[in-house]
Amino acid sequence: MFTGLVADVGAINAITQGAQNCTIVLRTAFDTADLELGESIAVDGACLTVTKIGSDHFFVEVSPETLSRTTLGERRTGDRVHLERALRVGDRLGGHMMQGHVDGVGELVGRRRDKNAWLLDFEAPESIARYLIEKGSIAIDGVSLTVNSVTNTRFGVAIIPHTTDKTNLGEYRVGRRVNLEADMIGKYVEKLTAAARAPSPNSADPTSKTSPTRLSHARLKDMGF
Repeated sequence: MFTGLVADVGAINAITQGAQNCTIVLRTAFDTADLELGESIAVDGACLTVTKIGSDHFFVEVSPETLSRTTLGERRTGDRVHLERALRVGDRLGGHMMQGHVDGVGELVGRRRDKNAWLLDFEAPESIARYLIEKGSIAIDGVSLTVNSVTNTRFGVAIIPHTTDKTNLGEYRVGRRVNLEADMIGKYVEKLTAAARAPSPNSADPTSKTSPTRLSHARLKDMGF
């Protein structure tokens, strides 16, 4: 689990494309003596596993699935990326709960200044836009941000100076493709309500007290909870 508070902006030292996967070497300001093999680190929002550790860098492997769902396959040596280590129990939750499971790729379509902030507009796939609400949360390249506006598949966020200083977002230009992860709460709510609307196995029985349109203890049991 992650919170979307970027802890370091690292850089890609090397990329090796193998027959089955891709290995990326990332230079970091993290204390690598504190890193552990097998731990999870979000790289531009994608949860990846540390496979090797150096004095100022670490290795991760990227599966074909991750390459197909994220922008990591478009990255090149020297590119800077957002890094966040996994949340520890007891840490402050300053952003929002994230899994590091990128839902899809969006595109920056607008960028304008508003006093001390940058207002960025993104186009999202319909599969992600369905979960966006005003003042809800969205992860953009692993950065937790508040959705300011939503119009169909387009949404806007505001980037304050602190975020500009600590991330790459202030450098993004129109046309930039970004990793998006929708708030997981919306996904679970959709799943539960869809299941609740589905006919119950007992719905044909007129004596059944389980309603196909309401969540009840009996309905949740039917759903496997």
